[in-house]
Amino acid sequence: MQQKQEFDVAPLSSHVAWWLWLPVLAAIGAVIVAMTMESRTPPPSAAWLAVPFVLAVGVVLTFALRRRRIVLNNRELQVLATFYTRKLAVEAFDLDRARILSLEEHTDLAPMLKTNGFSLPGFKAGHFRLRNLTKAFCLVTDRTRVLLLPQRDGGLLMLSPTRPADVLARLRELAAPTPRR
Repeated sequence: MQQKQEFDVAPLSSHVAWWLWLPVLAAIGAVIVAMTMESRTPPPSAAWLAVPFVLAVGVVLTFALRRRRIVLNNRELQVLATFYTRKLAVEAFDLDRARILSLEEHTDLAPMLKTNGFSLPGFKAGHFRLRNLTKAFCLVTDRTRVLLLPQRDGGLLMLSPTRPADVLARLRELAAPTPRR
């Protein structure tokens, strides 16, 4: 029985949190301005609940943004990315075609269309269509070092571990046939 092995995910840029909180704060400001404007009919007092609701949404999204893990557990790769989780057996990957690349150079592989995911500038998590229209599950926090894992069913898994070569080497080690005695 093999033990659980966790790989560090590349850290997020410091500006990612701003892309989350600037719209939240702008929405709170807009609610406050709308509620304090003079009008013939005053707003209902329950309308003030919009402020804590928008704030709560921002807090939930911030905690979701912190849920980023890559775990190898008993020949199964588990990727936890915000609200999304993907579990695949090592045998599901075509590791001969796996590679480490930069999305700055390989723009056809950049996540373009979010089909069910969480996306901020500098961060992609969940299900996407790439520019070449391939389906991919992404946990991308660093566009310059992305581990591209083609699946045998045609999909892709795109990850941003701190050390992508270590993850790929471990997957290849597990996929290698063991000699019989």
